[in-house]
Formats: sequence, structure tokens, C-alpha cells
Amino acid sequence: MALTAPIPASSPLVETERDPTTGQQTPTGVIANAWYEYFHQAQDRLNAGPDTLATVFDAVTDQSAAIGTTTIPLPKLSAGLYRVTTYARITRAASTSSSLTVTLGWTDGTVGCIHTGAAITGNTTTRNQSLSVMIRCDNATTITYSTAYASSGGTAMQYRLDIAVEELPT
Repeated sequence: MALTAPIPASSPLVETERDPTTGQQTPTGVIANAWYEYFHQAQDRLNAGPDTLATVFDAVTDQSAAIGTTTIPLPKLSAGLYRVTTYARITRAASTSSSLTVTLGWTDGTVGCIHTGAAITGNTTTRNQSLSVMIRCDNATTITYSTAYASSGGTAMQYRLDIAVEELPT
């Protein structure tokens, strides 16, 4: 959703009034209507956007093993829609081959749900994956992540994982 009005750059920021004794315009300290409308629209736009609840940058760095089911540190969630975004990248290739899979978990209607991304293969440090999953959570549920890991050869594959959770407006 874009703002409907352009920035009123040529309008004064505050209202002015004519001084009856000097005839000069003096600022009143009250925001001008054009700017008030612009800021009001900007506030409405921000309020309509998602609220980031948790950003777990470097949730994992230089990891060289699978991660069991781990709860994402969040405040108590209300029932509703959320977007969970992950970014995983191979930071060190294995000697021979490797595979990494990220899985998210949550509860919807008392049913435990999961979303598993495609395995990251190719065994190079340019391999990465970003997931963005919209989920519907029950009240007071937790959102979890885990990884499946495979690596072969003398040098073990390493990876990093970043996670963000946003509450979506409903």
C-alpha cells in the first residue's frame, strides 16, 4: 500500500499567522495541514504492516551438526497469522558432499504442523536457501525450528541460520 499523497516538500511545516502590529507572518507552532495529512497517512501505513516479534540473527553460526527441535524465543503469541522467514547458507563445504534441510513447527487448531524446506545440496559456500512461510498459530503456541544435516568426507560442512518472525495484520 503506497501513500496516496506525495511529500509536501514545498509546503511550510508549521502554520503561520500575521502579527497585527508588524504585519509579518510568524510561526504558530502548529503543524501545517498538508504535513499533518501526510504524517497521518504514513502512520496508517506503518500500522497496517507486520510487527516483527523476533529476529534471531546468527541463530546458528558455523554449525556442523543437526539441530533438534528448538523454540524460537518469542513473547506469548496470540492466535493469528504470522510470517516466519529463514535464511540458511553453507559457510564451509564438506570434503565430499553435504545436505541441509530446515524445518519449522507450530500448532494450528490443536494440530501440530510442520513445513520442511527443500534440502540444500551442491556442497559449495554459494549454496543458500530462504524460506518465508505464512502460518496460523493457536493462542500461546510456540514456533520451532530444526535442521537435518548430512556431511561426508574429512572436512565437515558448516552453515549459518537466521530467523525472523512477524505478526501479520488480520
